[in-house]
This record gives sequence, C-alpha cells and structure tokens, in this order.
Amino acid sequence: MTTANVKAPGFEKVERDMAFLVECLRETLIESGHADFAQLLSSESAPASGDGTLPVERVAQLYSIAFQLLNLVEENAAAQARRGREAQHGMAREPGLWGRALNELKELGLTAVQIAAALPRIRVEPVLTAHPTEAKRATVLDAHRDLYLLVVRRENPMWTPIEQREIRSAIKALLERLWRAGEIFIEKPDVSTELRNVIHYLRNVFPIVLPLLDTRLREAWEEAGFDAALLAEPDRLPRLSFGDWVGGDRDGHPLVTAGITRDTLRELRRNAVGLLREQLALIARRLSLSTRLQQPPAFMLDWVRETAALLGARGEQALRRNVQEPWRQLVNLILARLPTEEGDRAGCYRTAREIIADLALLRRSLVEIGASRVAAVEVEPTLRTAQTFGFHLAALDVRQNSGFHDLAVAQLLTAAGLDGSDFAEWPEVQRLRLLDRELNSPRPFTRVDAQLGAEASAVLDCHRVLAAHAHEWGTDGLGALIVSMTRSVSDLLVVYLLARETPLVFHSANGLICALPVVPLFETIEDLERSPAILRGFLEHPLTLRSLEYQRAQSGATDLVQQVMIGYSDSNKDGGIVASQWHLHRAQKALANVGREHGVRVRFFHGRGGTISRGAGPTHRFTSALPHSSLGGDLRMTEQGETIAQKYANRLTAAHNLELLMAGVARATLRHEHTPDEAHPLEPVMDRLAASSRGAYEALIRENGFLSFFRQATPIDAVEASRIGSRPSRRTGQASISDLRAIPWVFSWSQSRFYLTGWYGAGSALEDLRAKDPAAFEELRRHAEDWAPLRYILTNVSTSMLSADLEIAGQYAGLMDDDAVRERIFTRITGEFARTRAMLELVFEGQVEENRPRLFHTIAARQPWLRTLHTKQIELLRLYRDAVRREQPAEDILIQLLVTVNAIASGLRTTG
Repeated sequence: MTTANVKAPGFEKVERDMAFLVECLRETLIESGHADFAQLLSSESAPASGDGTLPVERVAQLYSIAFQLLNLVEENAAAQARRGREAQHGMAREPGLWGRALNELKELGLTAVQIAAALPRIRVEPVLTAHPTEAKRATVLDAHRDLYLLVVRRENPMWTPIEQREIRSAIKALLERLWRAGEIFIEKPDVSTELRNVIHYLRNVFPIVLPLLDTRLREAWEEAGFDAALLAEPDRLPRLSFGDWVGGDRDGHPLVTAGITRDTLRELRRNAVGLLREQLALIARRLSLSTRLQQPPAFMLDWVRETAALLGARGEQALRRNVQEPWRQLVNLILARLPTEEGDRAGCYRTAREIIADLALLRRSLVEIGASRVAAVEVEPTLRTAQTFGFHLAALDVRQNSGFHDLAVAQLLTAAGLDGSDFAEWPEVQRLRLLDRELNSPRPFTRVDAQLGAEASAVLDCHRVLAAHAHEWGTDGLGALIVSMTRSVSDLLVVYLLARETPLVFHSANGLICALPVVPLFETIEDLERSPAILRGFLEHPLTLRSLEYQRAQSGATDLVQQVMIGYSDSNKDGGIVASQWHLHRAQKALANVGREHGVRVRFFHGRGGTISRGAGPTHRFTSALPHSSLGGDLRMTEQGETIAQKYANRLTAAHNLELLMAGVARATLRHEHTPDEAHPLEPVMDRLAASSRGAYEALIRENGFLSFFRQATPIDAVEASRIGSRPSRRTGQASISDLRAIPWVFSWSQSRFYLTGWYGAGSALEDLRAKDPAAFEELRRHAEDWAPLRYILTNVSTSMLSADLEIAGQYAGLMDDDAVRERIFTRITGEFARTRAMLELVFEGQVEENRPRLFHTIAARQPWLRTLHTKQIELLRLYRDAVRREQPAEDILIQLLVTVNAIASGLRTTG
C-alpha cells in the first residue's frame, strides 16, 4: 500500500476521541495487572509489534478491541458530522438521503403531488441472514453497543466533572469486560443462537428507528417546500418490512430441519406479538382522555361496543376499567384481541391487517376531536410498527439448492414405482414433459406415511410446516421458496411438484395453485446469461400464472409480482468483479423486460454480501446504478453477517442506512418512470470490458498450481475451521474452488490482503480497450464520473485496491512451498495490480489515494496494528500446518489462529 500524504477532512474528532478511549484502555490494563500489554498501546499511530513472550491470543485480542474502538469513534464522528452539515446547510446537503432525493426529483420537473402519489408504492425489505461472516460473539456485540452509547453520552456538554468521571469509569468497566471475555466462537453457534441475534435487531433496534425515518422524510418534505398535508396520513408514507433467512435457509445447511423452521416461525411470531403488546400497553397508560372533557366520535363508541360483545367476558373486563376513558378502553380491547398460541382464541385477530385497521380507527378518533398531535405521537408509531412487523416480525424465506430438489424428486418417483433414479441427468425436454404431465394432475405421488429418501423427506417435511403455519396464521409470515443455482425452467417447476405432495399446493377450479411464490436465484455468470429465457418459460406456465394471481389476491396488491433473486457472490467467483457486476446489470434489464412482456412486475431480490466482491458498495450509488426500469418502487436486499452490526447496531446509524435505502429506491424509481429508457453509448464497450476482464480472471484461476497457491498463500484452512457460523464452508465437501462457498473464498483473500476478487481483471480489460480502441477508452474516461453504472463498478474496484496491501500479501505468498509456482502466480498478481492502478489513475486523472482520501485515511489508521497481526497470523499458519502435517495436536494453535482472524476482520471491517 502506498503511503501518499493524504489527509481526509474531519478526522480530527476521530483522532481526539480515539486518543481518549486508548488512554482508558491503557489505564484499564494497568489497573488489572496487565501493564505489559498496555505498552503495546503506547502510540496509537505506530504501536510496538509486541514482546514475543506475550501470548499471541491476548495480543490479537487487544488489537481487536482497539480496532473496535476506532470503528465506533469513526461511526459516531460520521453521524455527528452529518448532523452538523444538515444543521448548517439543510437536509439537501447529504447525498443519498431524503433531502437530496426530493430536490433532485424537483429538478427533474416532478411536482409534490406526483411524488406523494408514488411514495406509498415504495417498499424496501432488508432480509437478515446468518451467513457466516460475523466473527464476534453476541455478548461482545452487546458490549460494543453499550460502549458506543457511552461515547455518544460523553459528548453532551451538560455533564458536571463528577458525571464525566462516572461516564469514564463506565467505559473502563466495559473495556475490562471485553478484555476478560473471549471474542471468538470456541464452538460453532447453533441456529437458535443466530436467530436470537437477528431477533435482537428486529425487536429492539428497528422499531425505535421507524419513527425517526418517518420524521426525517416529513422534515425533508417541508424543507423542499412541499405541502405537509400530502404526507399527513401514515398510508401516504413508504413501507419498510423485513425478511429472515435464519431458520429457513437450508442450502447446504443440514442443521436447518423442519423442526427448526417451525420453531423459528413460532419465535418470530411470539416476539412480534410481544412487541405490539408492549407498545399498546404504553398507549393505554397514556391515553387517559376523559369523556368529561371531550365527546368521543360515534363510530368509535360503536366499535367499542361491538368489539366488547365479540370478545364476551374478555370484552366486559376491558369495559369495567377506565369507565370515563373510552380511548383507554379501545386500546384495552385491541390488547385483548392480540393472537395467542393457546387458550381462548375467540375474537382474536388472525391477520395484521385487522389490527392495522383498528389502530387506524383509533388514530382517526383522536384526529376527529382535534387531538392530531396526540394521534401522531402516541398512536402512529404503533400503527407503523403493525404495518412493518405485523404478527410475524419478518417473513421467513426457505431456500434450497436445485441439486437437492433433483434428488428429492428422484426419490419421489422411485417411491411411486417410476423409474426416476437418474432424474438429475434427464435432458430438459424430458424433465419438462414429466413435470407438465404431473402438474396437470391434482393427485400426489405418495401418501403422508410413505417411506422416502432423506432429501425428499426433508423437503416435504419443511413444506408441511409451512402449509400448517399458513392454515393457522395465514401467509404474512412466510416469504418465498427460493431455488439457489437455478439453471433451467424445470428447476423451478420441480418445486411445484414437490409442494404438490403437501397442502402448500392445492386444487382450484382452474387447476393447481401454489400458496407461496417460487423464486429463482441466478448466481453464476452462465445462469445470469440464461436467466431471461428461464424466467420467460416459467411465467408462461399456467400454474405460475394461477399462483401469481392467487398471491396478488392474498396480499391485496394491484399487480402481478414475480420475485427474482440475483446473486453477486458466485458470479464474482466465476468471472471477477467487472464481469460479475456488468452481467448482473444486463440480466436485470432483460429480466424486467421479460416481466413486462407477460404483464408481470419483477421484484428484484439482491443477494448482496458484506464485501465489494459480494455486492457491497455505497447504498446510494448502488440504487443510482440500477438499470432503467428495473425498479418498480420495490426492492429486497440481503443484509449478511458483520454488516448487520456495522449498519444497524446503533439508532442513528441504523436510521441513516435505512434512509439511504428508502430514499435511493424512491429516487431511482421515479427517475426511471419520468425519463426515457435510452441505451447508453458505452454499453457495448462495457460488454467488451466484461469479456476481457473475465478472460484475464479465468486465466489466473485456471493457471497450473493456482489452487495450491490459494490454499497455501491464504488462511483458507483457518477460515474453514472457524466457528463463526453454523453453516459448513463447502456445499458438498469437495476440495475445489467451484464447491467452495463464496464467503470463505472472499474471506481468505481479504485476510491475506490480496483482495484479489475485488479488482483482478479490471486493469487488463482497460489496458486492452485503450490499446485496441483509443476512442472508446476516451469516451469511457469522459463518462467515468457521470454514468452511474460505470462509476459504481470503478469505484468498487478502487475500494478493493486501497484495501489491498501486496507487501503483506507477499508475506502470505511466502507460505507456498513450491518456489516456482509461487513466483509465477504472485508475479502475475502483482503485474495485474500495477496495471489496474495505472489504468484507474489514467481514467480518474489522479492517484487512487487522492481520489479516495477518506477511505485511504481509514485504512492507514489501522495499518500498523494490522501489520503486527498479519505477521503473527503467518507464523501461526506455519505452526498449525506443520502440526497437522505431522498429525500432532493443533487445537491450541488453531484457537490462537482464529483470534488473529477475528482481529484482522475487525481491523478491515470485513470478513467475507
């Protein structure tokens, strides 16, 4: 990494706050008898490498804590800087947020009425996953959240010196807890542990962020000069909802059984009802409005009387309390109607739409008597909670691999006495012939008590759980049936066939209908290229059309919607960063067109990970770069692993990230709808760049000896042995790059500071274009800043390059035992790195560091500690591999190694 003299503005606060926290940590270590470790923090800018006699595990843990301190002061500084800029310059100053988005739409010529009419169509759904990229235990994450709040609290100038000392003491107590607690998972977490972490955000973080999101939209609306009355009603606001994969995602995850899915749905539901119960109880305490001072509306009194009669004894009990306070009685009746898992369910709500209607009635009753402010402050947040979380908290998706489904179908055919043992090998025409014939018949293959193979039993048991839940509670809490590695139309129709064995598919007058959406997941570059034809064939199937119409009626939607998931990870692993992102761009545009041809709106589900190589990048630039007409106001997006804590652990940061997403979707949707869809002249150039970039990337990974280089020059063996998630690192256990999941693939390259997956191939592609078509290259340079898709790709490449350090990477390469292979492959990598840097600097007319000063400073601040940790990790890798080779005990070495993995991940703020 170059050490150019680049100083980003606004880092003085970071350095000042970091100095305070490091001093607190030093004092804590000294007071707890660990002065030798305190010496490692003697200089925050250039810490000592440490006494070789100190335990590596403790040194790594110390630096991991220091990195987290730096992370949180940067997070706080960013939040405070945004607030300061908004206070001084207005909400339109910040890129990507509501203020800027509304101003840009005004400049486009849209009126307030046009924008307001579109906002209720805006729906954003983050989907929380447990992909194994969160390296920290939940108890450590809790301590980090508490520490952040103390840092924020310390800034308040109202505190006396004594109170400031109390805050400092509380910070030191937390630091001691972190120092004395183990940071890593000694054993792999189970699914229930991962679910508890996800529920923490769904139950404790997002509900308190909702009111802030609504307030910021309304404030930006008025600042833009728009009529506040247009957004006065909650129904005029954008919608936020959440999805969940924990307990439903079983792709290569044998621990996610039907029982786990059933328990997950129950736990999500229990927490959703508990959340509403808490908020309603608070409203009941506060709405002590008396009939002696105001007359309740007649419609409200009618509702109270009718609902009390519906509930019988429970209704009478609600009316006996608060006799002259009918608003309290109304809330008590709503409380009495909350669904319960057991006991008397007579009169209880079955769907969230019912409680939403009753909360809207409560709000209207207050507005009618002139208590609009009370309605807005006391009732509207709970109404929005009900709209967002319902009785399910988050919609649980079920994902399974197409290959697993093939095995399940083969077992069903065999159980039915048919010859289908080689179903996975059948040509597509033969598969479709069988599926079309069977899907015209309502009869299942087997009986409920039939003995089936493991795969068929697993799929059908899961579907039965979903069908039972839908029968008892409706489908609000159920997401989609997602088919990973979708390769053909038959991969999707197979799901209908399997679901036909359960009540999830039922017979109607017009034929079979599937209650839940079946969603393709296109992951590899080849599958992305085939995806338009696959979607066309799927939408033309009668069962799909019937199912989409049924699902529209169930949801109350106005249009037919087919969800399509696109994966960023495997396409990157296949062809590198430029080819992956451009193929995703092309595929979205083509898929959206296929949907329009069939009268169906395609709802894209973006499977983004936490790193550039797996789809991460600035949210507002991501939404700006989406293809024209690929957004219908509606977007789903995964939030994976460590990004959940980084983006949502703290209230202001969570609100900022959700606002970026919602404002970005609204802005892009309206821009697409009010501007022509014109092909950009650089699109053919991007096709060429994607092809040549992919060629360079594939040449590297197919190079003789590359797999050995990867396995020895990165800590992949440590990553595979880590306990950071319940999911195995490989789909089938084969020792190949194709079988390796994208997460450990990317994780390993980032740990060893190659960051190869985020930049390799870009330089060769740009250089080739410049040599063969200078005019096209100059055109690319002219549009590098103003064409959003190109800017997004090149910015992501530069981010990965700044994160890389080939000096450190060379030390990892030194672990390779074959000198000739190491020299050949590492020379190839360093050559492409230099080529990519030169091309980027030519395109953007300046050093990469100068163009990205904030990112450069962020990485440079961590570099001294990181260098020490990389050195320790390389030493431990040698010891660990030697012990494994000699068949000697290696668990103690592995634990130390995993602590360095965790610490480096904290410093880089990324895993996989």
